[in-house]
Amino acid sequence: MDITEVKVLPVDGDDKLKAYVSIKICDCLAIRDMKVIKGTSGYFVAMPAKKMKDGTYRDLVHPLDRSTREQLEELVIDEYKRACSDLLDPVVEKREKSIV
Repeated sequence: MDITEVKVLPVDGDDKLKAYVSIKICDCLAIRDMKVIKGTSGYFVAMPAKKMKDGTYRDLVHPLDRSTREQLEELVIDEYKRACSDLLDPVVEKREKSIV
């Protein structure tokens, strides 16, 4: 799987939520509303989720194995850090990166 575009929208004024992220896979599938969250042990990526009737949340999209999740998180968090260091508004970077 090639992630061909990453769009980072940093969020100001929230202690935990740091950015919303959208990605394109193979220039033919988009995943929106991923979140970069600052947790107690560092940053992680929360996948898009839907609130259920019982008040719990269920992921709408998610990696099926650990290595894919780790590679996706690494790419998204790297792009988030780049967006913050560049002090730009929405950052879009085209790149070819393979994820299993």
